[in-house]
Amino acid sequence: MTLPVNFDSVGVDAILADWVRALQDHGVEAVLVLGPNPLGGRDEREVLAVHPPRLLGPAQALAESPDFGASWRDSDAPLVAWQDISKSAYAEQAGRWRRLWLAHGHQTLVRVAFSLPAGRAFECFMFSPRAFADRSEAASLAWSAFNIWPMLRRAIAEQRVTLSPREQESLNLAFEGLTARETALRMDCSERTVNYHLANAMAKLKTDNKLSAVQRACWIGLI
Repeated sequence: MTLPVNFDSVGVDAILADWVRALQDHGVEAVLVLGPNPLGGRDEREVLAVHPPRLLGPAQALAESPDFGASWRDSDAPLVAWQDISKSAYAEQAGRWRRLWLAHGHQTLVRVAFSLPAGRAFECFMFSPRAFADRSEAASLAWSAFNIWPMLRRAIAEQRVTLSPREQESLNLAFEGLTARETALRMDCSERTVNYHLANAMAKLKTDNKLSAVQRACWIGLI
């Protein structure tokens, strides 16, 4: 199991801690970010960040469950979900992750999805120990996730894979559909240099071709 990036990054954990503090008025005490496993199948998710860190077990259980997974994303389900997880807590079909979060005192979650190519998504979860009175509280949490996501996504992506500025630019232009020759003209360098940067990016992303590198960079959040 790969540890969440905020376990090794003071910067990422500080962003999460500030986010939780900003949501104290809503009773939020924990946040979780899940993302696609770039080396796994369509249903596989990783815990990218969780705060506070002691909730790694419940976070991992949610990542491993089918809830909010591929079948949810393929349906017409909303990108923002609000659930009272205690309602099915003791039912036979209740997932292990629900029981674990309840055991830690959390009753309500709000989930916000940020869609990616090929049916993947980043997912931000906010957990509160109390029930929400109405939809407006959930809407406020969703708004906070949309506001913080650009900064949080960039911080997580940079912690997972570090690309040089030229490697990043080469991948961005490949994503736009440019050939190595066209990229060389745009970057004012030789085609050989472009291929060198792309090869370095592919090695860091653990892929063996440009298309896979672009796809994996999207799933990690680098593009």
